[in-house]
Amino acid sequence: MFSLNDSMRYFLCPGATDMRKSFYTLGGLVTNVMKQDLRSGDVFIFLNRKRTTIKLLNAEHGGLVLYIKKLEEGTFAIPRYDETTRSFPMQWRDLVMMVEGIRDDPRTRLKRLKMR
Repeated sequence: MFSLNDSMRYFLCPGATDMRKSFYTLGGLVTNVMKQDLRSGDVFIFLNRKRTTIKLLNAEHGGLVLYIKKLEEGTFAIPRYDETTRSFPMQWRDLVMMVEGIRDDPRTRLKRLKMR
């Protein structure tokens, strides 16, 4: 079953990622750049240079799952970098806010394409 939830851990890969990469190449980034175990059940997040495309890679029972979202308008906001942990700490709510374009103030949102 395809599912992401608030009990999972989320890790944003630093820097821009070539969005032509798929399961195995992104898995290589998880192992070699992020120094994480791909099969841990954690969710690994990748953004392109323009911050208009996001990919989420997750290992579930039976195989790998890749979620992709491409924005027609606007960009994804990157969370603040934590100097002490040298990472982008993220939780489920941070990911939802990032994907939906919600700022710290829920009344303000980043630009997104409106559905008709």
